[in-house]
Amino acid sequence: MTTTLVTNIGSLVTNDPALGDGSPLGLIENAAVVIDGETIAWVGPAGQAPTADSAFDANGRAVIPGFVDSHSHLVFAGDRTQEFNARMSGRAYSAGGIRTTVAATRAATDAELEAGLVRHLDEARRQGTTTFETKSGYGLTVADEARALRIAAAHTEEVTYLGAHIVSPDYAEDPAGYVDLVTGEMLTACAPYARWVDVFCEKGAFDGDQARAILTAGAAAGLIPRVHANQLSYGPGVQLAVELEAASADHCTHLTDADVDALVQAADTTVATLLPGAEFSTRAQWPDARRLIDAGATVALSTDCNPGSSYTSSMPFCIALAVRDMGMTPDEALWSATAGGARALRRGDIGRIAPGARADLALLEAPSHVHLAYRPGVPLVSAVWQKGVRAH
Repeated sequence: MTTTLVTNIGSLVTNDPALGDGSPLGLIENAAVVIDGETIAWVGPAGQAPTADSAFDANGRAVIPGFVDSHSHLVFAGDRTQEFNARMSGRAYSAGGIRTTVAATRAATDAELEAGLVRHLDEARRQGTTTFETKSGYGLTVADEARALRIAAAHTEEVTYLGAHIVSPDYAEDPAGYVDLVTGEMLTACAPYARWVDVFCEKGAFDGDQARAILTAGAAAGLIPRVHANQLSYGPGVQLAVELEAASADHCTHLTDADVDALVQAADTTVATLLPGAEFSTRAQWPDARRLIDAGATVALSTDCNPGSSYTSSMPFCIALAVRDMGMTPDEALWSATAGGARALRRGDIGRIAPGARADLALLEAPSHVHLAYRPGVPLVSAVWQKGVRAH
């Protein structure tokens, strides 16, 4: 395989304390990285780097692991600009807007859905994201959910079955019948394309008993649970996620002390994934990241990119929001957007720059990762390596 030496790195974030300064970010100053095929072969001081087939000079700039976006909804059609505009003019957000996207998604062709997915993936990659989780949830019929997952699976290994996004409009008068569909025929059709099963456990979507039935059925079909939990109100989502050993409880905006305690006790199993783009786009209460981190929970950051409540694919933007409005330090926010996301996907090969890890790196037009929050809105990512290939 061809090897590449990325050298003269001013500040390298490894997310491996043993490789660097002992901090969670494992910082190495004046560093170098050797890429061998799709993986990292060597990391250390630039002056000690081995030779390679080719070299890239970072010119003193910072290098970080590629972002791990562990929560997005990218298989959709249509536009909800008018809804956003109305909401910014004073209308409160509720889950009902999903139905608008369902109608547009059902009407779209496979080619149109795939083109939209690819466009959003490319957009995110240009901003440093190298691992993408994405969900179904805008079809809500057996055929439409299965095709969404089939399309997604052609572009990422992190695919989530979310037939339980809301109760399908077709079953508005029979929610129990829709749960039966989601746990029966729809699950059978969708499971071959997915790794994960998810449910929106929320008022206006699915209650705790319904969510437990859906996640349990998904687990029996070989899918790993994750939960949309406690976004719009207090509820059973977080407790259910911990009970079922879900990989993540996502949103975590409205938490009781018992919810926080549960996430702390399950810190090695269930990650609290925070999605500040949703709060930004709905003018809602911010998740309290400081409370979770100080208590000892494991925290991830993700975009929740979707056409209704968080139409951003930018992990740097979410980092800036987390630092400004959620009480995180720049170091914590970067760790959560990389290593934290990897934990939420139960992956050890991504979210870090260390020998044996996948060669996913982002080069910043800055001397330090702190600039991601220090210079919000500025396109700082100037190059991306994904599986060892320079993508941007």
